Amino acid sequence: MASARDKIQRRKNRVRRAVKQSAKGRPRLSVFRSSQHIYAQVIDDTAGNTVAAASTLDGELRKSLPKGGDKGAAEAVGKLIAKRALEAGVKDVVFDRGGHIYHGRVKALADAAREAGLSF
Repeated sequence: MASARDKIQRRKNRVRRAVKQSAKGRPRLSVFRSSQHIYAQVIDDTAGNTVAAASTLDGELRKSLPKGGDKGAAEAVGKLIAKRALEAGVKDVVFDRGGHIYHGRVKALADAAREAGLSF
């Protein structure tokens, strides 16, 4: 029987494959969440580099957030990643939820990034 980690890894690979096929040259907004923090990166897969990154461990957010693993923190990271991506000249991205269901903190981050100006 497959462990929970194996199931997440399979789901992550399946999502990533679908995202890369439908990207059509757009960078990928990748989300990783742990129990205590949430991380987001805008990755250009054609060049193989990270365009922008934000997390609850950033100096700007760490002091202002009481907890790094709740929806409020995810919204703050979503706004920050959108701001940094727009400064880097990226407006259109494709969303990579990283094997996690589109619910809770992942959804909060995506909604905040959309409100801040990213389109996906």
